[in-house]
Amino acid sequence: MAALVEEQVTNITHWNDTLFSFKTTRSDSFRFANGHFVMLGLRVDGKPLLRAYSIASANYDEFLEFFSIKVQDGPLTSRLQHLEVGDTVLVSKKPVGTLVIDDLNPGKRLVLLATGTGLAPFLSITKDPEVYERFDEVLLVHCVREKSELAYFDYFKQTLPKDDVLGEMIAPKLTYLPTVTREAFETEGRITHLMDDGTLNLDPESDRVMLCGSQDMLRDVSAALDARGFVASPGQGQPGDYVLERAFVDQ
Repeated sequence: MAALVEEQVTNITHWNDTLFSFKTTRSDSFRFANGHFVMLGLRVDGKPLLRAYSIASANYDEFLEFFSIKVQDGPLTSRLQHLEVGDTVLVSKKPVGTLVIDDLNPGKRLVLLATGTGLAPFLSITKDPEVYERFDEVLLVHCVREKSELAYFDYFKQTLPKDDVLGEMIAPKLTYLPTVTREAFETEGRITHLMDDGTLNLDPESDRVMLCGSQDMLRDVSAALDARGFVASPGQGQPGDYVLERAFVDQ
C-alpha cells in the first residue's frame, strides 16, 4: 500500500448530477509533475479505499484539485460525492504517470485530447509555463455527451486567458475546442469524427498529442494517430509523438 497523507477538503463544486470537483490542502513536502496522478480515497471500515485520480491543479498551486464522476453505486465515488468542506481524504505521497510533456518529441503545437473527466490532467498542463515556452500553440479538445458535462467551460473561455500572472502567455497560444456528441452544439462529434471530417487536422511532423479519457477513446484515438504516422511514447522517459496515461488503460 502506498504511503498516504490526510488532506482537508477546502472547496467543492458540483457541475451537474454526474460530475464534481473538489480542492484540498496540500502538504508542503508534496511534489509532482503536471500530468501526474495519485491514489486518492477515503478510509472505509478502517481501511483505505483508493482509486487513481489525475491532479487537476498545477504543480505550483498551494492546493490540490481533483475532478470526479459520481457513480451512485460506486465503492468510492458514491462516498466522495457527499464530501463537505472540512472532511479529510487520503492522498498517496508518490505521484506518478506517463502523461508528461518530457515524454514528447519537440514540436510546434501541443494537442490535448480529453473525454469526460479525462480533462483533469490538462487543467494542470494548461497552467504550466513550460508548455507555452516549448510550443507555439496549444489546442485543448474536450469531448462530452451533453453540454452540462462541459465542466470548466467558463474557466477556459474566460478565466484562464485572463489570469493575472499567466494570462499574457496563455491567451495568444491556447485554443479551447469543446465538442458534444448527444446534443446540438457549435462543434459536434467524437474526437475520431473530428479527425476524419477535417475539423481536427493532425500532422505528425509538427503536432504532439496527449490523450486522457475512457479506454474506448484511448484505443480508438491511438489507432487513428498510428494510422496517420504518429509514434507513441513507450514511456519510462522515452519520447514519442504522443502520450497517454497507461495506468488508466490497464485498470
